[in-house]
Amino acid sequence: MTTNMQPSERQRLIVDHINNHGRVSVDVLAASMSISRETIRRDLAALAGKGLIFKFHGGARPVDAPRRKRPGEGPFQARMNENVEAKRRIAAAAAALFKSGDTLFVDTGSTTVFLAEELARRSGLSLITNSCAIADHVSRGDGARVFLVGGEYRTGAAENVGRLAIEQIRTLKAEHVVLTVGALDVDGVFDFDLQEAEVAREMIARARRLTVILDASKLGKAAIFQVCALDRLERVVLDQPPPPPIAAALAAASVDVLVAK
Repeated sequence: MTTNMQPSERQRLIVDHINNHGRVSVDVLAASMSISRETIRRDLAALAGKGLIFKFHGGARPVDAPRRKRPGEGPFQARMNENVEAKRRIAAAAAALFKSGDTLFVDTGSTTVFLAEELARRSGLSLITNSCAIADHVSRGDGARVFLVGGEYRTGAAENVGRLAIEQIRTLKAEHVVLTVGALDVDGVFDFDLQEAEVAREMIARARRLTVILDASKLGKAAIFQVCALDRLERVVLDQPPPPPIAAALAAASVDVLVAK
């Protein structure tokens, strides 16, 4: 995080981090946001005074922490309303990585929907997706070719999954695959949904270059189904730098880390 960020923006990111992670220590917040513990303590005091978080000695938690759900991803439409500014920054940075003539697999996810809005402004792309929403966004652009993978339709995320989707993906090939995932840690990238993880794995198998896009709330999160190991990634696009253990694991795997400004 840059040192010249406005306090209001920094505090909004702190609230997002706490709401996504639950109880968080001052040390973890300082490390994940690359700012001093003293600044974090001042921000927590200000946020607690506004009733936006609950501050305790050494850290903070959400004001509704006792009623928080078990870990996992919420309904898709709820995720579309979470960390919107961060996802838009990530999407803009990721879209700039691709040029006319590129062919992309893109999987279902809230962050990839924002990416689709950016890709709709570019011309000459060919996009393969199992997301009806992504296909709709990109097809409204000028000059993009869009291929929608069929399969079992799930209305929650407006996506196609299952055996039929997997079989269709196996007949296709792309230079790039762009995924948004449920979690990324030192052991790899993971998802909460088995069928979405299966689609993602098949897309990876049919593409040469893998880009993962995700906001920092997904870092260190626990999810069940592994999508791939870190050394399969070419690059990851984030809204803020990863904490040291994950940054070290990404560097060891020769993964390029792009932080959206």
